[in-house]
Amino acid sequence: MIRAKDVFSEAYGALRQNRQRTAITMLGMAWGIATVVLLLAYGTGFSTAIVNIFSAFASMQSAGVVGGRTSMQAGGSKAGADVRLTRDDLDRLVTNVPQVTRIAPESFVEARVTYEGRSYTWNVSGSTPVMPDIQNLKLDFGRFYNAEDMQLRGRVCALGSEAKEKLFSGRFPLGERIRINGIPYEVVGVMKARPKEGNDNTINRVVYIPFSTLSDFRDTRYVDMIWVDFMGSDYPAVKRSIRNTLATAHNFRPDDERALRVFILMEQLSQFGIISMALQVLLAFIGTLTLGIGGVGLMNIMLVSVTQRTREIGLEKAVGARRFDILVQFLSEALAITFLGGLLGIALAYLVSYSAGTLTFYSALAEHGEMGDIRLIISPASVLVSTAILALVGLVSGMIPAIRASRLDPIEALRYE
Repeated sequence: MIRAKDVFSEAYGALRQNRQRTAITMLGMAWGIATVVLLLAYGTGFSTAIVNIFSAFASMQSAGVVGGRTSMQAGGSKAGADVRLTRDDLDRLVTNVPQVTRIAPESFVEARVTYEGRSYTWNVSGSTPVMPDIQNLKLDFGRFYNAEDMQLRGRVCALGSEAKEKLFSGRFPLGERIRINGIPYEVVGVMKARPKEGNDNTINRVVYIPFSTLSDFRDTRYVDMIWVDFMGSDYPAVKRSIRNTLATAHNFRPDDERALRVFILMEQLSQFGIISMALQVLLAFIGTLTLGIGGVGLMNIMLVSVTQRTREIGLEKAVGARRFDILVQFLSEALAITFLGGLLGIALAYLVSYSAGTLTFYSALAEHGEMGDIRLIISPASVLVSTAILALVGLVSGMIPAIRASRLDPIEALRYE
């Protein structure tokens, strides 16, 4: 009876005896597993880039509410009535939508912004201090207006990145006073640039002021938008609660989509999530096919090895080796090549991922869109999936030659020339 130690020793000796052939086969397996890992890393990077693009404009668990015009008759009211949101609606939503964690109004006014002879017509946004948290607004330097500014109706402002450049041309703006429709406002902060697509020149040219001081320019009883942050992931329930609450207050039907528009970032992201998942499945399939080519090469080499070592197999069987021992011997050779090739391939994938850095994606479409570019992210899940695919391919590729070797008739094998 042949011991397991002898079987593995024979397998190791065979690999050392054919070093060049073993190395070439191992490289084929390494290339295949590296391809699988990198394709999965690209899929993960693509999904992450999509999330980053969305989060550049608002938090994932946020919703924007905008009034519209009714398209259905509700009660005694005819269709075509305007739905205008008010500050009272904020209290209604806080009371009736328990998932809401933060809420803020937002209204705009187009105003003349001037500083030392420079004059521009820009959007002025009035809201509350929680708005940066809801919309993921990032400060470059300085501060945003705070609760004290709101309470005291402080005439302070934070500038969008392009607004700062247009007005101050590199000068330090904090503490300076600009005029909005002739009224002086102190600059207390400057926001970081947000992604800007195409000819959209407005997103980074916004002037942010407290909602309480927006009354300098318009009636603040009505609001253009209401922004909310909510907890949990049940966004359909949040959307229904918002629509039902405001439908009751403004006398329109909750299912009238034109009367009230509710934009939930998580809802839109879920649609892209389906596309991302389909892409990752496709990439995994392509990677598996590529790795399968390496598996075919491994199978071919192992079949050649079985043919070349026919007399050896016959001799082993003559001295007591069982079919199972022969099968394990050749299968262990195949799995050893697969294992070493896998280690080399994963190391190669990490090297390529590190060397590639960031792949241009969103920055090609939007200025300041670097956060939406793709990084090859090799996650533990990607490595595990790739290893599982590698093990399957290696097992199948090695099993067929091993079964063939184990079934050789010892007498015929000893006669083989």
